[in-house]
This record gives sequence, structure tokens and C-alpha cells, in this order.
Amino acid sequence: MLCCPWAQPSQANPGFSTAPSQIPLASPCLFGYPAPTYRGRRGHTTTYRPVLAQHRLHKLGFARIGAARALSHIIAVANQKGGVGKTTTAINLAAALADRGRRTLLIDLDPQANSTLAFFSSDECPVTIYDVLCPDGSSRNNIAGAIRASKQPRLSVAPGKLMLSRLEVQLAGQFDAPFRLKDALAPVLKDFDYVVLDTPPALGILTVNAMVASTHLLVPIQAAYFAIEGTDDLLETYSRIRSRPNPDLKIVGVLITLYDKRTNISRDTHEQIRAVFGNTLFKTKITKNVRLEESPAYKETILSYAPKSPGAVEYKKLALEVIERVEANRSSRHAEDAA
Repeated sequence: MLCCPWAQPSQANPGFSTAPSQIPLASPCLFGYPAPTYRGRRGHTTTYRPVLAQHRLHKLGFARIGAARALSHIIAVANQKGGVGKTTTAINLAAALADRGRRTLLIDLDPQANSTLAFFSSDECPVTIYDVLCPDGSSRNNIAGAIRASKQPRLSVAPGKLMLSRLEVQLAGQFDAPFRLKDALAPVLKDFDYVVLDTPPALGILTVNAMVASTHLLVPIQAAYFAIEGTDDLLETYSRIRSRPNPDLKIVGVLITLYDKRTNISRDTHEQIRAVFGNTLFKTKITKNVRLEESPAYKETILSYAPKSPGAVEYKKLALEVIERVEANRSSRHAEDAA
């Protein structure tokens, strides 16, 4: 909790006697000033503008600071290297979390919109996440208008479209560019236990928005020779985002994808990745599977298209690992706060 450094009693302002630790501030640079006293039924009292400002933001639909985030887990699936299974993982992890009884929202931030096409055709989505994030979008703080229910119970989708590629230019110079997704998500977080973000194969403004808005980062890595080479820039970006805009961001795990146990290169790469990431590496590996490639063509997840296939079994195991890591971490944090 932040406090105003000059909120002390003084002869110049004898009516202002609130202790610094008792004054909650949303942001010291935006609201960090005391208001004049006013005459009320109990005499001269001080109306502190941060409290009023926070109340007004709450009435306008913005969640109270930290209130919604504590209820939802937001997982960004990110790697700037293409072809590592980000979209496949985002789709089927979201489906597996919903299958576990968690209310789940999948957000497609990739201009290729493959996550969207796995559920809907393009003409079924008049409002997309682009309309929420674009600078002149009237839907920015109404992401609920872009969310669509899927055929699977407890799984909803916020679709993307090709025009997301324009945001890099459109948001250039916007002071709030990295925070647009975080701000837009706040009103709907109470409706979901998990939010899964599918990101583009680049470290541009869309991936940065995803990481700023997220509580956790999941990194898929292909079991191939150049797999680890592409993670250096991602981890550097992760470190920078943790240092300033989102210090609560954590890596929930590293996931090996497109694993082929028949080849030496897959086995060798697995050992190499394990040596680098240690316990961060998920026990579950996603093997190469024809059913995983076929399911989007039928607008199905692997859980509904081939529920007994190796891909379905593996993503169910991954969802269980994610739940154990994320929710155990939340429990431990609550225990620390209580202590």
C-alpha cells in the first residue's frame, strides 16, 4: 500500500491528521495530493482524492486495485520463435482447464488468428480483440462484447483477426500502450478462473501486452536443435517486464512440444533443455500427433475431436500440472500473508 509522503499533521494544515500508513493510493504520480478540507456534519474533515478517484474508477467499471487479479490466473503462452506449438498449446490447454471445471477464457492475440479459426469462422466474429485494443476503439473497456462462448462448456474465446498486425504502428507513442490489455481485462476477470493468451511469434507490442497483463508465463519449446537459441530474447523481455510494469509475473513452466521419442535429436534436446531450465520444465511432453494437426480443421479441440488420443491425454496432464503449480503458489502466498 502506497502512502503520500507529505500526509503529516502540521500547523499550516491542522485539520489534516491522518497517519501516512492509513492512506491508500492508486498511484502517487496520478492521485498523490491532498484535497482541501470541507465543512461537513462533523466539522472540518479532509477528503482524500485518491479514495474518491478509486471509488469513481470502480463505478466506471474498473476493478479495485488487486481485487480481480487475486481471483484469476492469466497465462501467456509465448515464444518469439515460430512453429513451436504456441497456438496448439493455447487452444488445448484452455480446453483442458475448462474440462477440469475451471471457467476459462482464451484470447487470440496472434494476427494469424489461428486460435480463433479453430472455433469460429471469420464472419462469426463481428467484434474482436483488435476492436478492444485499437486506439480509437469504442469497445476498449468493454471486452465482454468480444467474448464468445464455444461449444465446450466453461470455455469462452475472445477472437483475433489480421488487423492486429496494425497495432504495432497504431500504438506507437501511446503512453499506455503496454497496459491496454490489462486495463481491458479488469472488468471481466471476476467471470473467469483462468485466462489463456495466445501470442504472436514476435516480441512486439502484443506479446508485451500479454506479459504485462499476465500472472504467469508458459514457454513452449520445440524438441529441435535450435530450440534454446530463441529463448534468450524472450527471457530478457520477461526480466525487463518483471523489473517495472509487472513484478508479479512468474514463469509457470517450460513445455517441450513436437517431441518424437524415436529420434536421438529429440532425446538429446530434452536433456539439454532440462539442464538449462531444471524444475521449471514440465514433466509432461507434447509428442508429435496427427490428431493435434487435424482437430482445428474440424473446429474442435483435441479433447472433443480425439479424446483418447495421446495428444488429449498429454494436454489433460499438462492442465493438471499447471493447476497444481499455479494454485499451490496462490495457497502458499495466502499462507505467507496470513503469517
